[in-house]
Amino acid sequence: MSTGSRVGLALMLTTAAVAACSATRDGSSGFDGREGGGGHATTSAGAGGGDIQIGPGSGGSGSGILKEAPPCDGIDPADDHDGDGFTGAQGDCNDCTAQMSPGAYDYPGNGVDEDCSGAPDDTPIGCDAALAIDGSDPLDGARAIGLCKPADGVRWGVISARWVTADGQPLVQVDPSGIGHGVLSGFGAKVKPQEGAKLLALSSGTARLPGDPGYQSVSGWDKGYTTGSPPGFPKESPSCPDVVTGAPHDAAGLEVTLKTPTNAKSLAFNLNFYTYEFPHYTCSEFNDFMVALLTPKLAGQPDGNISFDAKGNTISVNAGFLEVCSCEGGPPCAAGNKTFSCALGRDQLLGTGFDDSEFDAWNSAATGWLVTTAPLEQPGGEVTLQFAIWDSGDGVLDSTVLLDNFTFEVGDAPTKTAPVPVPK
Repeated sequence: MSTGSRVGLALMLTTAAVAACSATRDGSSGFDGREGGGGHATTSAGAGGGDIQIGPGSGGSGSGILKEAPPCDGIDPADDHDGDGFTGAQGDCNDCTAQMSPGAYDYPGNGVDEDCSGAPDDTPIGCDAALAIDGSDPLDGARAIGLCKPADGVRWGVISARWVTADGQPLVQVDPSGIGHGVLSGFGAKVKPQEGAKLLALSSGTARLPGDPGYQSVSGWDKGYTTGSPPGFPKESPSCPDVVTGAPHDAAGLEVTLKTPTNAKSLAFNLNFYTYEFPHYTCSEFNDFMVALLTPKLAGQPDGNISFDAKGNTISVNAGFLEVCSCEGGPPCAAGNKTFSCALGRDQLLGTGFDDSEFDAWNSAATGWLVTTAPLEQPGGEVTLQFAIWDSGDGVLDSTVLLDNFTFEVGDAPTKTAPVPVPK
């Protein structure tokens, strides 16, 4: 279908009726995004999106969190005995373990004062309850994903935040209303925040739900701007050979710079990707992207992106993980030259706007909650993480990503994205 036909289709879809679709590749197609385990939390309602159960050891490898402070007597306060960058004279309350210092992350629930603040388990949480849906402060975006703590030069925390385009330019220059980002209490009838009271939505359309002020149908809201791509993008999907992706349209993103904890070896966050391009534009130029670009770049990740499926496909219309879906006569469901198992049904589309279509009763898809993990190569150093989403090839048939539950982990974790584990 030509771009002109897509625009005409988008106009027709603005009066859309109830529908839904999403999917995930099965192993026989070579497109299975669910390979491997991992993940830093479980959910009481499964990957469908209930409340996350968070506790010590819930993330990454989950190993190595202190159960009690080790004994530490007779240490010279002028020496950095444990090599964590702090001496006793500089506030290290236990110089016999590198997991305790003023720069450490205070893991919840273990009764240990890792950050030497004088009180155990006092990492600030739940700072998003009062955030407005349309707030212009990018620090609200950080708070919505669970980053409540500002850095102070010694202790870990958020150094800065910016709303940005796909190529890192100020978003306000092209989207002065900020409609591409929003802080939401949930997404539709089924999807809840993974921590706290809110989550962050970034959208190539409007980061809103039907009924919210400013909402426009995800079937065809073209915000009318183009931007450059991040270095290394557009990046073609290994699962879609001979497909050339179109230029970015209607990008929205959040860039956060952090001072990392001295006792953290990895980071983790949850994401849930929705797209109106499925199933008709799978493996086409209209490959909407979501990326999470980490700086400094990790070895083996030349483009900096840390969110991708087991086959190397960036989170997109062409990637694995699309399990929230259904189709006539299925599942399994076919899209492009791929097969989707639609293991999560379509419930997570209800009330989101992605369930509203006259084009096809089975249109749209979502991944369900995923978890991305990545190692920290310099604990206690600075990292910048840029989350971004954009339409490819044109500005219609939009995509949205939900982000939440950003955490640090004491254990090692690979660069990997996987479904949030479902409790047994």
